[in-house]
Amino acid sequence: MNGKEKVNILMVDDQPAKLMSYEVILNELGENLVKATSGKGALELLLKHDFAVVLMDVSMPEIDGFEMANIIHQHPRFQKTAIIFISGVHLTELDQIKGYQRGAVDYIPVPVVPELLRAKVSVFAELHRKSRQLEVLNRELRRLSVTLISTQDEERRRIARELHDGLGQDLTVAKIMLQGVNREQSAEVKEQVVADISKLIDGALQQIRSVSYLLHPPLLDEVGLGSALGWYVDGLSKRGGIEIALETHPEEFPRLGADLETTLFRVIQEALTNVLRHSRATKVNVTLERKDTEIAVRIADDGVGVPNEISEFRQDSIGVGISGMRQRVKEFGGELQLRNANPGTIVEVVIPLPTTPTDIRSVPVTLQ
Repeated sequence: MNGKEKVNILMVDDQPAKLMSYEVILNELGENLVKATSGKGALELLLKHDFAVVLMDVSMPEIDGFEMANIIHQHPRFQKTAIIFISGVHLTELDQIKGYQRGAVDYIPVPVVPELLRAKVSVFAELHRKSRQLEVLNRELRRLSVTLISTQDEERRRIARELHDGLGQDLTVAKIMLQGVNREQSAEVKEQVVADISKLIDGALQQIRSVSYLLHPPLLDEVGLGSALGWYVDGLSKRGGIEIALETHPEEFPRLGADLETTLFRVIQEALTNVLRHSRATKVNVTLERKDTEIAVRIADDGVGVPNEISEFRQDSIGVGISGMRQRVKEFGGELQLRNANPGTIVEVVIPLPTTPTDIRSVPVTLQ
């Protein structure tokens, strides 16, 4: 949702001239202004649309402002709708208390001061806009939580299958062969059996290393991001049958903070995984550059590209992978962009570095 998405403001008054004057005053706010000349008309509009603020005359025929406010706030949908009363007569303290009890949030006397009206309406409009944004973010958070749980379960199943079908089978065969060694009479046969068992154990160790490295590469902690990426890209290129070129600037890439290195590694890992799964690309170029004030990453492939709804990060189109990449980058105050290159897709990440030269072990920034 954009920060300046328009909200609806309902203006209720039985005198069209007053409605026109309110419209002139509030036009510069850039919101959607809706007019009603009666309480009944206002209720019909409220049932059809979502309003941030209701600007209402206290003295109206048929239904006065107090009754109208009471009716509005009795409806579950409108209990939090802000109502501002406009009164051409002096209201006593009891009248004001009555209005507040029925849901009014403020009073404006006549003659209306344009600056005051605009200021008060804009505050409630902005509060409503932020509330809607928060609702959208909460829905997205719930969706991502469900997707994340599902993804974690699937990853656990995948690892379990790999351990059972690969490592488990090799160890089972090695055990059976080992049990039969003492029954063999020929030293030559025994030597061959032991050699075969040794190969099986070597294969099992390799599988353990592969699973362990994919979960968290030890190289990342031991020698840093540049070397860990080199190892990962080389292995992925061989396993996936795709040409992947990695460039780091400077070539001897410096150490960063552990959290920042992990984030950059995971973002690049997720981007390359998406390339293998979806792009049908034959070549990928990965560039990692440390500048004076930022870290820049660029992953470009020659595949089929991505739909616009994904490159625009529409919430109902992106999965947990891309959402996770964006969130990781945002936690460091950075930005992730995804665009089509005709052919292929380009993923770009920029993360600012700390301003203090001695503090390169970046601490994540919590966005408000």
